[in-house]
Amino acid sequence: MIDVKKITGIGGYEEKEWKDGDEVDRIYVTEENEKAFLVVRPKTIEVRCEKNLGRKLREEYESVMESRYFGRGGIELVMCGQMEDAEIEDLVRLSYNLTLAEQQ
Repeated sequence: MIDVKKITGIGGYEEKEWKDGDEVDRIYVTEENEKAFLVVRPKTIEVRCEKNLGRKLREEYESVMESRYFGRGGIELVMCGQMEDAEIEDLVRLSYNLTLAEQQ
């Protein structure tokens, strides 16, 4: 899966667990405004992204869909190897920065 600690450009965050039935989700929130920027499930991750980028990624990859957690302001990505790790890390970094920008 994804290791947030290894992604450069991400500052302070906190990892929380949320149980949804039998499934345990890990939700990552910024320390500064305590808003979620990443949701990690056993087979998927969800990140915030700009609407145009989300639409482009959904058109380009079968494994990308609209986010359940963030709605139209994000994407959910099935971790199936269709997207490279570096691209996923970029999306997590973007999500973190977009979440920080919301407080300003």
